[in-house]
Amino acid sequence: MTDVEEVEVVVAHRERATLRVGDVFLKVDADRARSDVEVAAMALAPLPTPRVLWHRAPVLALAALPGTALGRLGQPSSAPPQAWAAAGAAVRRLHEAPLPPWPGRDPQEIASDLDRECAWLTSRGVLPADLVVRNRRVAETALRGWAPVFTHGDLQSSHVFVRGEEVTGVIDWSEAAPGDAAFDLAVLTLGHEEHLEDVLAGYGSPVDRDVVRGWWSLRSLSAVPWLVRHGFDPFAPGCEVDVLKAVV
Repeated sequence: MTDVEEVEVVVAHRERATLRVGDVFLKVDADRARSDVEVAAMALAPLPTPRVLWHRAPVLALAALPGTALGRLGQPSSAPPQAWAAAGAAVRRLHEAPLPPWPGRDPQEIASDLDRECAWLTSRGVLPADLVVRNRRVAETALRGWAPVFTHGDLQSSHVFVRGEEVTGVIDWSEAAPGDAAFDLAVLTLGHEEHLEDVLAGYGSPVDRDVVRGWWSLRSLSAVPWLVRHGFDPFAPGCEVDVLKAVV
């Protein structure tokens, strides 16, 4: 038997796990449809994405991207403003691409899910009721009709890789779908409000900042229950709970 490189657990929970072995990432997903979407979205996206080495459900093998993550929630970003602007320009290219041929979520569905999660947060005392109510009010700004665009759907700054001022690739496409352009911009800048103007400068199209802030609240309210249920800590400094406290 030949030696193998050290196996690094990148992330693991009941739904998915990602392992790194050298320059190969192995993504194990209990939902085959989700990994199928990821492969299809990467083929359609007009951005650099990881090379698919092989895909045999439930495992997807991807080549590592060059560069480093643009940022990480809860940590200051070392990337220069020009890199954040380049990320904004990359998002604009994605949003101008033809829509993927599968459905996205509508505002009514999102609002229904959000109300359920808000009720969960308050009934269990996870967050103060007034904090939930204030952010639910802010989130209402995002829940309006929108012209759908090709969205990444989970465009965290840690999913955008850069080298200097260049975007070298974008990972984790399993949530890609037609959706609201402001949602991608909000997720990219979640916890990095200081870089919102850099991203919008690169994006180069008018964006309602109140809608972006609405998505910050909505994304955080929706994420906290999931994180708690899966053993992650949304109360860590700079993470989702701090975002909720900062936007109102």
